[in-house]
Amino acid sequence: VQLQASGGGLVQPGGSLRLSCAFSGLTVDYYGIGWFRRAPGKEREGISCIESSDGRTYYADSMKGRFTISRENGKNTVYLQIDNLKPEDTAVYYCATYAKCEQWEMGIFFEYDYWGQGTEVTVSS
Repeated sequence: VQLQASGGGLVQPGGSLRLSCAFSGLTVDYYGIGWFRRAPGKEREGISCIESSDGRTYYADSMKGRFTISRENGKNTVYLQIDNLKPEDTAVYYCATYAKCEQWEMGIFFEYDYWGQGTEVTVSS
């Protein structure tokens, strides 16, 4: 299984970014693709997860509002739209595969199976 996150960069506060996660090699019919981030010197933070079966989405409570996850099934790509970027969003953003996203309802964000290289987002003026 391979995942590749892309789309990061330097953005001014208040700007927007759309991150992409291209994945391949999954052989199961149902899975989830999620995003998490790690800011310098901080712990990982779960952001969002989307189910392959029905597109149901899950968000960590602290990430509701400015983050939107979506998928493009025909391209095996999941996106993370981030709006109104803030300096505290500066982090490396990773995507990962999950057996199910349901665990996100219980605040379990890091029981992923595979993850890829992240993409760095820097929010600064």
